[in-house]
Amino acid sequence: MEPEPHPDLEPLKFLLGTWEGAGVGGYPTIEGFHFGQEVSFTHIGKPFLVYTSRTWMIEEDGSLGRPLATESGYWRPRPGNRVEVTLAHPTGIVEIYVGNVAFNRVELVTDVVARTESAKEVTGGKRLYGLIGEDLGWAYDMSAMGEKLQSHVSAQLKRVS
Repeated sequence: MEPEPHPDLEPLKFLLGTWEGAGVGGYPTIEGFHFGQEVSFTHIGKPFLVYTSRTWMIEEDGSLGRPLATESGYWRPRPGNRVEVTLAHPTGIVEIYVGNVAFNRVELVTDVVARTESAKEVTGGKRLYGLIGEDLGWAYDMSAMGEKLQSHVSAQLKRVS
């Protein structure tokens, strides 16, 4: 039996579910690419969302290829339509984002980026999530490897559950 969402989750309820789709990526230090993605926002009845994302390369023939990035974390609504997000990456990067929620749209900017000794140099990020009709669109701008903050990946996802 699944618990009811905590009342504090009301501004973020539009994110609940599993979303799948495709996106594009690029950065000055890498070649452009297309990817498939599955994103999940769930809850356990407490005042936070549980978030996971997995991506795969989309090959030229349209088939799914090798796994790419994965990340997981928690989205915590705060008073005044604010939100705090913690994300962990198996590549040794941990990010804390802060931002605002309004009209089925979330804008986030990094407050802290920490990395292990072997992780690539990521120094900041900005994320945007929002509904585009029934779809979930999102974009991630990144500052890394000595480059200024700029577009890295974006996708449009359909709710599958």
